[in-house]
Amino acid sequence: MGEVIKRNKIEQYVLPWHESGKKIVFTNGCFDVLHRGHVEYLNAARKYGDLLLVGVNTDSSVKKIKGENRPLVGEQDRAFILSQLIAVDAVVLFSEETPYNLINEVIPDVIVKGGDYTVNEVVGREIVEASGGEVIIIPLVTGRSTTNIINKIRSTL
Repeated sequence: MGEVIKRNKIEQYVLPWHESGKKIVFTNGCFDVLHRGHVEYLNAARKYGDLLLVGVNTDSSVKKIKGENRPLVGEQDRAFILSQLIAVDAVVLFSEETPYNLINEVIPDVIVKGGDYTVNEVVGREIVEASGGEVIIIPLVTGRSTTNIINKIRSTL
């Protein structure tokens, strides 16, 4: 299980990973209501390298992306829960709408995104590819989404 890294400390973690030759996999998202689709996705992502670093949108950036009623789960709880998953080595919160700056700091070997993206849409793709890395798209787990869970809860109220 991993840990939650403070954004201003990310270089202290990444530098030894790079120096030791570890293959760093990066993914990101809101991870508002953790569900099976998230867990299967993270397990699949972890298989592409030695370490899985997950960037998690802060509450303020989730609001900008998903709307004023989100997130349902606060950033500290989302980060902690993700850090406790076997596949996840580290979690870092970022407040921008995209992880571009974080990716530029980390320079991961692999970026993984879900099947709702194409390779050309992945933020930071050019950074990773310029350093010899790759972008992997993992198919989504059908019928598993935070939006579906929220809609189901709303329909029962």
